[in-house]
Amino acid sequence: MEAGTAAAGPWAERAVVVGSDGVARCAWGVEGDPLYRAYHDAEWGRPSRDERHLFEMLVLEGAQAGLSWSTILRKREGYRRAFAGFDVSAVAAFGESDVARLLADASIVRNRRKVEGAIASARVVLELAAAGESLPGLLWGFVDGAPLDRRPANLGDIPAETPESRAMSRELVRRGFRFVGPTICHAFMQATGMVNDHVVGCAAGAEIRASGR
Repeated sequence: MEAGTAAAGPWAERAVVVGSDGVARCAWGVEGDPLYRAYHDAEWGRPSRDERHLFEMLVLEGAQAGLSWSTILRKREGYRRAFAGFDVSAVAAFGESDVARLLADASIVRNRRKVEGAIASARVVLELAAAGESLPGLLWGFVDGAPLDRRPANLGDIPAETPESRAMSRELVRRGFRFVGPTICHAFMQATGMVNDHVVGCAAGAEIRASGR
């Protein structure tokens, strides 16, 4: 979910809603696209330190700019096929013929700047490795290696960006990453569990908190 999307929409003053299965969820995770429910329950807010997954979410959050997150979720499998399963080395090696292929692929967002930005970002990840750094280490450094548990009372309490996401954005831009503005970075941090923004009372949020990861 893009940071601020639900907070600005009809769910802004809601906290949790109990679904037909009896499970309490953040209001945005209950109704509408079933992909949202699965994403809310199984992925959003759960800490990830896997480089491939982190790279995938950077690309997808950047691709979402100007679009709905449900659009990206529906195209996610297309992205995985088109971008070599988000293997960083493979994507970094993409050339002009690959760009042309991607721009002709209706299973992804066919935006040249976003496609070229994903490839450029993969090359930056390889540069990090060559310098003895890692993508997980760099990204998790903005929360000192541990998830931030903000415990919002309702979705309207969730900001579109934070000091941490602004700091991440500045550094990623400096390194050469693309489509990493502060709002995108905050959504990325939520998606990968660097921030737990599940509202108080949500079962998934409580499970994440109890895990202590």
